[in-house]
Amino acid sequence: MSQMKIRVEDAVGMVLAHDVTEIRRGEFKGPAFRKGYRIRDVDVCHLQRLGKRHLYVLKIEEGFMHEDDAAENLAQAFCGPGVTWKDPPKEGKIALVAERDGLFKVSVEALERINLLGDIMCASRHTNSLVRTGDTVAATRAIPLVVPKPLVDEAISFAMAGEERLLEVKPLRKARAGIVITGNEVFTHLIEDQFEMVLRRKLQCLGSEVIGAILAPDDTEFIVDQIKRFLSEGADLLLVTGGMSVDPDDVTRQAVMKAGGSDFVYGSPVLPGAMFMISSIGSVPVLGVPACGLYHEVTILDLVLPRILAGAMLTRRDIAAMGHGGLCFHCRECRFPICPFGK
Repeated sequence: MSQMKIRVEDAVGMVLAHDVTEIRRGEFKGPAFRKGYRIRDVDVCHLQRLGKRHLYVLKIEEGFMHEDDAAENLAQAFCGPGVTWKDPPKEGKIALVAERDGLFKVSVEALERINLLGDIMCASRHTNSLVRTGDTVAATRAIPLVVPKPLVDEAISFAMAGEERLLEVKPLRKARAGIVITGNEVFTHLIEDQFEMVLRRKLQCLGSEVIGAILAPDDTEFIVDQIKRFLSEGADLLLVTGGMSVDPDDVTRQAVMKAGGSDFVYGSPVLPGAMFMISSIGSVPVLGVPACGLYHEVTILDLVLPRILAGAMLTRRDIAAMGHGGLCFHCRECRFPICPFGK
């Protein structure tokens, strides 16, 4: 990279090698144009009003890229479906935003490899975060003014090496959910059920609908019949509550298995939510919600449900990985998801 002196009229498209100061008495004193700025047609008159007839510009040698060009190339590679950018890069930085509502996904291993390269960087939200259209989900920048092109190319190759891009927002499907609330005490109305209200709210907030909710006693065959009924009515998601512990009359897991459940994962390293269950009947996910779902604002269900609606079928390994960050602080004022839980 070297400098050369050139007439202002001939500088369009070239890069400033120094700041250009502007002074407006009583109003402003500071850089009107900063080092590294790429001159545009509309800037020529402004520079001339500042008394500039010549400028020192950078000559970028072959094999190197200006910071803004590098940032735009990186953004192009990093943005997968549902992620884009609105504003052009500024001083080598560009913000990436969600193009739709959904679940934000990051290829964490690829992101780490990119950030190990040096001279370029990308910072993102946590993977599996719920986002809204227009939310900033990540930002990338070239750190020096001029970046070696092979470095940028290497980062791009890391971002595009897998089946999915580095950053993506997966849409949430609109599930038709059936809810089976088990327990002799609620079935006989000895206590008033509150699970239905809690689960309806969580599902509706994610854009899904509840096609029905039924109370069931601690009776395996009764629960099996209700599960099969919801499946026959077109439910593509089932939530069963209660009967998740190890007491002799807790038969919910056995009922799910008898109804055709497979791929069982019972127990999780998340608190609240240790007695959580996940299974499937054919292609229909079945989530077993423990009693903590009644007493805590946020549980493992809030971590798992968006991922299920985004199309994931979680394995025991996926659930095991939730232990890191899976301890809720039970704050007096819950601010989830603006907190460490699930991160």
